[in-house]
Amino acid sequence: MSKNDNKLIGFGLGLLGGVVAGVIGAILYAPRSGRETRHILCNKVNEIAQKHGPDILKAKQQAFESIDLMRYKLERQYNKINEMIKAKQLAKAKELESSCDCDFE
Repeated sequence: MSKNDNKLIGFGLGLLGGVVAGVIGAILYAPRSGRETRHILCNKVNEIAQKHGPDILKAKQQAFESIDLMRYKLERQYNKINEMIKAKQLAKAKELESSCDCDFE
């Protein structure tokens, strides 16, 4: 993911958070009693949860699958890099060993 993609995602999340905060603020400052407003808010939240619950669970599952795939790919890359480092260290040690004209017999 590029920096522009990260900025775009951050902007989108910030925008979404602002919209949610605005809606909640508008509901809380509505000209109703606190009990009535809380009751309406609770009903709306429950309605949204029931309506979009399966979609939210599906999105959550897809997010976890993406995370697992990314973790797998990162672990593979990490292991490849470690193997390359070890191979270079071994090659360097062999090179130093072969360049040494020491006779230990």
